[in-house]
Amino acid sequence: MSLSPRRRVAVVGATGVAGQQFLVSLDRHPWFQLTALAASARSAGKPYRAAITNERGHLQWGCEEPLPAAFAEKVVVDASRLDLGEVDLVFSAVESGAARALEERMAPHVPVISTSSAFRYEEDVPILVPGVNPDHASLVKRQQRERRWRGFVAPIPNCTATGLVTALAPLERQFGLRSVIMTSMQALSGAGRSPGVAGLDILDNVIPYIPKEEEKVELETRKILGTREGDRIVPLGLPVSATCTRVNVRDGHTEAVFASLDRKASLDEVAQALRAFGREFTDLGLPSSPPELVHVTDDPYRPQPRIDRRINDGMTTVVGRLREDPALEHGVKFVLLSHNTKMGAAKGAILVAEHLVHQGLA
Repeated sequence: MSLSPRRRVAVVGATGVAGQQFLVSLDRHPWFQLTALAASARSAGKPYRAAITNERGHLQWGCEEPLPAAFAEKVVVDASRLDLGEVDLVFSAVESGAARALEERMAPHVPVISTSSAFRYEEDVPILVPGVNPDHASLVKRQQRERRWRGFVAPIPNCTATGLVTALAPLERQFGLRSVIMTSMQALSGAGRSPGVAGLDILDNVIPYIPKEEEKVELETRKILGTREGDRIVPLGLPVSATCTRVNVRDGHTEAVFASLDRKASLDEVAQALRAFGREFTDLGLPSSPPELVHVTDDPYRPQPRIDRRINDGMTTVVGRLREDPALEHGVKFVLLSHNTKMGAAKGAILVAEHLVHQGLA
């Protein structure tokens, strides 16, 4: 499927860690043309390269990929004054505190695909994960009707929930789920430049608490795996217990998952369900889609962030160490790895946008 002409898009929060990932993923995108970079008033009016250069002259660029030359000299605009008549779609990569007001300003005019939690928990707002809950997307029509908006807000989930629901969805559909326990070992890039993860804090250390993370994972997992009934989503009645920690890894969230199934399933059946998941989605051939949503490895030493996070450019959840769990009824346990700044953030949001376009919703 191809689009002509390309949709004009803006990235709001373009100077932040997540915003920078959007620039990398939108460079030469076949469907979307990045025409506006927006950030706070202090960055407005500066060429992008200057806006991310600190007072000592150091470029604060956080991606492994280089800054795309096409955007380096593009002038940053004030997000609160972005001309919405000049764009067809907005990617919002703003912290939740500022995101609420900005997204409320933008969504009445254009579709907004957001990485923030500002709207995630409202009844008429879906939390979209590629291939996991495509039927939830039509909820944006309720937003448009009831809020009298031309656009809508469609957030992606907390990055820790992304890999978790991608691995749980095929198990829920084929075997049913009774309960889930998860412990995460989350990468530094997931914290952006937040306090509490400075170099000396994380060196030779594990930070055992990430504010509000566990609550987000537990709530969002139930909503994403829930059932759409008319114009609402009924969350899955699934007990989810999460412990979220920060570890000394640059990119890639590792999660140890313990799941109780509704019925007995062999490990071969579980592995097959994971491997087969999402083929109807990946067969669409969307520009940012991986060839597989889940990759299952039989190597007992995998997945490892440094080795496996770039599989399919970070868009595939890697599952390994699949075992029976004798502590749970019909229990299975495994380790998963999900790239928090690729599928869990910018490129995952772009894939959501591509699918909304494919569905005729954006």
